[in-house]
Amino acid sequence: MDKSFEVIVVGGGFAGVAAVKALGRSGVKVLLIDRNNYHQFQPLLYQVATAQIGVSDVTRTFRGMFQRYPSASVLTANVAAVDVQAHTVTTTDGDTFHARILVLAAGAAANYFNTPGAEEHAYPLYSVTDAVRLGNAMVHALDAAQRNGSSGGVHVVVVGGGPTGVETAGAIAENFKYVIPKYYSDGVAANSSVHLVDMVPNVLNAFADKNKAYAARHLQQAGVRLKMGSGVTEVRPDGVDFADGTSLPSQITVWAGGLKAGAVVAGSGLDQGRGGRIDVDPDLTAPGAPGVYVLGDAANMTDARGDKLPQLGSCAQQAGKWAARNIRADLTGGQREPFAYRDKGYMAMIGRGAAVAEIGRKRIEMQGPLAFLAWLGVHVVLLSGNRQRISALISWADDYLTHSRSHVVLGAPRD
Repeated sequence: MDKSFEVIVVGGGFAGVAAVKALGRSGVKVLLIDRNNYHQFQPLLYQVATAQIGVSDVTRTFRGMFQRYPSASVLTANVAAVDVQAHTVTTTDGDTFHARILVLAAGAAANYFNTPGAEEHAYPLYSVTDAVRLGNAMVHALDAAQRNGSSGGVHVVVVGGGPTGVETAGAIAENFKYVIPKYYSDGVAANSSVHLVDMVPNVLNAFADKNKAYAARHLQQAGVRLKMGSGVTEVRPDGVDFADGTSLPSQITVWAGGLKAGAVVAGSGLDQGRGGRIDVDPDLTAPGAPGVYVLGDAANMTDARGDKLPQLGSCAQQAGKWAARNIRADLTGGQREPFAYRDKGYMAMIGRGAAVAEIGRKRIEMQGPLAFLAWLGVHVVLLSGNRQRISALISWADDYLTHSRSHVVLGAPRD
């Protein structure tokens, strides 16, 4: 394999894929390096974990995505080191690749904020592997509860009241309410519980007050018990402890409490800001490292107006396209331009027919079925291929109409 390229992109998330597609469309010689040979659609991983959709609905091979672009290559490898001055990437196999332009879009990892026991005992939800592991743990816990008879139940604590935590807690609660009774004895569902916890006082704390109240009300109606305003001090194999001196039993603790930049960024030598991410310049380049772009969850980005941008898939996707535009300018002697982000707003799924959304820069507020349809539309558009879109729509329709779970979570049996 050739080891010299015009552009190397590290990481195949929303930003990396968008950049490679745009560069490949222009005939730029670009290499994508990722530890997996597939793109994974992170916003729907909680639905994989709760068996609402299958793994194939949220994954697509990079080579399948880039087959129309002969100038784009893919390498499946773990990155050992990047040299942002020399523009080189070295893999754990010992191979070193060089480029004129280096793009770091390696995503993020769970941020446990040094909480004792969290990394050892909690389940993050940031990769397909994480989703399958969590789903597998849920199945094992339900099977164990069934063996324990009518007194058995599964207790789940979801840490983090942002969109990921809200969506995950809502999905698990609806499984306990509608799905589990179809497959397990009545006592399993009746004795199970889902708690959503956070140190801040409200769920969806960044949303408008009306949407916060709607989300809290609907979660509680679905069976989610809220414990807000007290931080987690320890995660144990059988429970969670809080700063107010209380505790909750938990066979499964899901960590949706925040993200930080991954190891590639941490080892790059670039100055790190909030969340371990790189505070990039408005044109998406890294300060003090000419020819280096940092995108997506690896970056703290601002737009042309100076506004801080959210860690959202749509934002990362736009950043990837914009970075490709600036990279083409770099390669041809043109002028870079500051990132002009098109603000589409925020949204979160709460449950069946229920969601909240704040659309556009003016934050037009929506709740209920209309927001639910908007959520579906946005996520269908963001999915990586037509087959994934069609399959997800079929799964959603089947789930909505029948409460059935045609998907299974596959994993190794426990000892």
